Amino acid sequence: MNFQPLLLSWFGKGEVRTLHSAEWQGGQPYLQGTALMCGFYLNELLLNLLARDDPHEQLFDYYRATLHRLAHETDHAATLRCFEKHLLQELGYALVLESEAGNGQAIQAEVCYRYAVERGPLSDGADDSGPVLPILGKTLLDIVADDYTDPTSAQQSKQLMRMLLNHHLGGKILHTRELIKDLQKL
Repeated sequence: MNFQPLLLSWFGKGEVRTLHSAEWQGGQPYLQGTALMCGFYLNELLLNLLARDDPHEQLFDYYRATLHRLAHETDHAATLRCFEKHLLQELGYALVLESEAGNGQAIQAEVCYRYAVERGPLSDGADDSGPVLPILGKTLLDIVADDYTDPTSAQQSKQLMRMLLNHHLGGKILHTRELIKDLQKL
């Protein structure tokens, strides 16, 4: 049984604790195939980005809803982008998506921006020395709306989330990403 919710209680201090009780909290649909790999990816993100013993109840509810979406919907990439965006926001890394960094002007769908880590979207004239990603204003607005139906928006949002997550992971490699790439080569 994978991805089944449990209510756990434990006691003790430090790294080693004693499990007091474990209760199953009802059925979660089983994940299979690509959805299962996506579920492992979510778990790896959470393990690497969340601080130990730092509760995120709203994030857990969103995680549970995401697992449900993975089990019942076919657009797994869109589901993952929604979760990644929500995870970054929950961790306090608010994404600047609706206005230009620095001047606060509203994002225009037809303009191509450069998205800078820690700053947000920059117009062509803005200077930034860190890593940047070319991205359309339409993609930024689609991310706000969680609309990944446009192929360009889907691809650019994946690149943006990957850049931001890699930055916040601080060089840690996500093994599920590597495994998914290897499986796609077969």
